[in-house]
Amino acid sequence: MKTILSDQECSRLDALVVETENRTGTQIVLSVIQRSDAYEELPWKAFAMGASVSGLLLLLLDWSFCERYADVSALIMVVVMLASGALSALLAIMLPRFAKCFLSGYRSETEVRQYAISLFLERQLFATRNRTGILLLVSLFERRVVILPDKGVDGRLTDEDIGSIIAVMVPFLKRNEVGRAFNAGVEYLSSILPSSPIDVVSDELPNEIIEEDGI
Repeated sequence: MKTILSDQECSRLDALVVETENRTGTQIVLSVIQRSDAYEELPWKAFAMGASVSGLLLLLLDWSFCERYADVSALIMVVVMLASGALSALLAIMLPRFAKCFLSGYRSETEVRQYAISLFLERQLFATRNRTGILLLVSLFERRVVILPDKGVDGRLTDEDIGSIIAVMVPFLKRNEVGRAFNAGVEYLSSILPSSPIDVVSDELPNEIIEEDGI
C-alpha cells in the first residue's frame, strides 16, 4: 500500500509516544488504515439515486413537452435512466468522496469500531503486564477515529476523555493531515493521563505505526 506517513512524521510521533508511555506507564499503538469495510452497497445506492433522479427529470420533461416530443419512445427513456444509474454507480466506485455521500454515519462508525477491535485482538495489544495498551486508529475513507484502551487504563481514561481526544483529531483528518491528527491526539492524551503509579515496563508493544489497506 502507499505510505501514508512520512519518515519525519513517524520519527516525531515515535518520540512523542515513547515520552508519553514512559511518564504514564501506558503502551500506545497508532494505526492508520485506508477503509474499514468494502461497503458493497454504496454503488447500488448510487445506481438507485441516479436512475431515480433521471426518471423524475424525464417525467417532468414529458409533462412539459409531451406534444412536441410525442414520438419519444418509452425504451429511450428507460435506457437513459439505466445509463444514469450506471454512471452514478461508476462514480461511486471511482470517487471515494462521492461514495461517502451514500454512507450513513452509524454504519461507518460501527465498521471502524469493529475493525479496531479486530486489530486490537489480532495484534495482541492486550499482552502487556498491566493491561495498559491503548490503540489510536484512524480510518481514512470514513474520516473516523477509534480509541480503544485496555482494562488497565479504564479508571484513568473516561469516555468523555476519549471524545475530547477524537474531537481534536478530526479537524486535521478533514484536511487529510494524518500526521498532525495523530500528533494532536497523542499530545492531548498525554496531557490528561496522570503519571503512572506503577513501575513502567517500556516497549512491551512495538512502536511502529500500523498502516494497512483495510478491507
